[in-house]
Amino acid sequence: MAEANEIVFLPLGGVGEIGMNLGLYGYGPEDDRSWLIVDCGVTFAGPDLPGIDLVLPDIRFLEAEKKRIVGMVITHAHEDHYGGLVHLWPQLRCKLYATPFTAGLIEAKVEGEPGAEEIPVTIVQQGQRLKIGPFDVEFVAMSHSIPEPCALALRFPEGMVLHTGDWKIDLKPGVGLPIDLERLAEIGREGVTALVCDSTNAYREGFSPSESDVAVELTRILKDAPYRVAVTTFSSNVARIRAIAEAAAASDRNLVVVGRSMRRVIQVAEELGYLDGLPPFLDEDSYGFLPREKAVLLCTGSQGEPRAALARIAAGEHRNIALSKGDMVIFSARTIPGNEKEVGAVVNGLASQGIRIVTDRDALVHVSGHPRRGELAELYRLLQPKVVVPVHGEPFHLAAHGEFAQSQGVQSVVIAGNGDVIRLFPGRAEVVDEAPFGITVVDGNVIGDPEVTGVKERRKLSFAGALVVSVVINRTGDLMDDPGVALFGVPETDAEGDPMDEIVRKAVVGALSGIPKARRKDTDLVSEAVRRAARSAVTEVWGKKTLCKVLVTRV
Repeated sequence: MAEANEIVFLPLGGVGEIGMNLGLYGYGPEDDRSWLIVDCGVTFAGPDLPGIDLVLPDIRFLEAEKKRIVGMVITHAHEDHYGGLVHLWPQLRCKLYATPFTAGLIEAKVEGEPGAEEIPVTIVQQGQRLKIGPFDVEFVAMSHSIPEPCALALRFPEGMVLHTGDWKIDLKPGVGLPIDLERLAEIGREGVTALVCDSTNAYREGFSPSESDVAVELTRILKDAPYRVAVTTFSSNVARIRAIAEAAAASDRNLVVVGRSMRRVIQVAEELGYLDGLPPFLDEDSYGFLPREKAVLLCTGSQGEPRAALARIAAGEHRNIALSKGDMVIFSARTIPGNEKEVGAVVNGLASQGIRIVTDRDALVHVSGHPRRGELAELYRLLQPKVVVPVHGEPFHLAAHGEFAQSQGVQSVVIAGNGDVIRLFPGRAEVVDEAPFGITVVDGNVIGDPEVTGVKERRKLSFAGALVVSVVINRTGDLMDDPGVALFGVPETDAEGDPMDEIVRKAVVGALSGIPKARRKDTDLVSEAVRRAARSAVTEVWGKKTLCKVLVTRV
């Protein structure tokens, strides 16, 4: 008797966290499933990963199942949904599907990454339906803070899954198609078995405001501003870029674009017609020729990135751009959790120059791209799902979403995490297995497990510094010279003013004198004795256990 086909969902990133989204849908019997990958995102390293450039999902499971992967779909071109492609797609080489705007940003990202391999993309349109292996996939138009976001309707003989991607209900999104509520209603009438849904704002009541509301407010602010205005926002938010450009034109100002990623997105958006009808965007070389009351800057750096345009402007280090007392900076973006310190540094740098700061606490200059409870309730009403799996959120968001879904009459809610294999149907929706998951890091030119890159030692260095001791011993076991001692991030003296390197040196000589000369031929024995003595000496004086390395040379 043949084993029954199952539909499972396996997140390898993005569930229990915000960012690094990578989900798998599996179809078939347990021992022979076909896999469709949805999204391939990144997240950014926190203080627990010093020096790391990017954090990617661990794809060991995918590499083991490589022959059963039928394709990868990117729902939209935000970094946390497509930013891992440059690093991870070459390991999988599966067929990739994306809308034109997303494909344009993929191409631009590859061009901007030295040595990156070209990634072929099969272009799909919002509203299109096609077969990818055994998966019948429809790309449903949604609204989000980027052009061409798609939900995925996945049809099987056993039922249908609707994977929302990131979304909100916005009937006037500024650019591109609005959310297709009519098509969602038709899909609901067809019958949705399981809904895998964005949870980012599931704890907030009401509805998210529209991008069109932000456009009105930006125009008002720019018309009333007496001097220069700089606006920083996410470079991928083309609707916001268009709103800023229209507000600049309405206030008889010229718009200057500052920042490489902003120019890259504008180029792709212009090629696709999303910025048609606007006055020309000026480059930063034009800035110095504009009257103060006629200039609007569109800047990268809304998250306080130290190399972005706004951070350099705030520090007075930008080669072409400077602001003056009385000018205004609008933060048309929310601060992503974890970036508060960096954004605060930029804000303080601007404020110290007498520049006025406007955020979404002061005016409607930013709206979220994710659904609040009113929008979630409307989607449940349209789709009538039997099962809801909250995704795209930290545990707090997932729990809030799950409770709300149950309050809306959803029969079954599955709260899961990365690595959980969730059977959606047929049968009871539940976690039935687990798969290996974790993170891979990009550390300069190295990609791999974080511990292999030396992060563990870097963490220790950041707290307690480092100590290096070098000893040279001859064949008879005698020291050839005083031990060499180098300190990094360790106090230079103790409380009485005695040099720390001398304290360590005495401890090392004492430890060596306790080892019989005959046994000093054992390099490992000598190294460990020296390490213990040196580290103990520092710990006794300082109270912290420093990282210690010992170099033993026999001559």
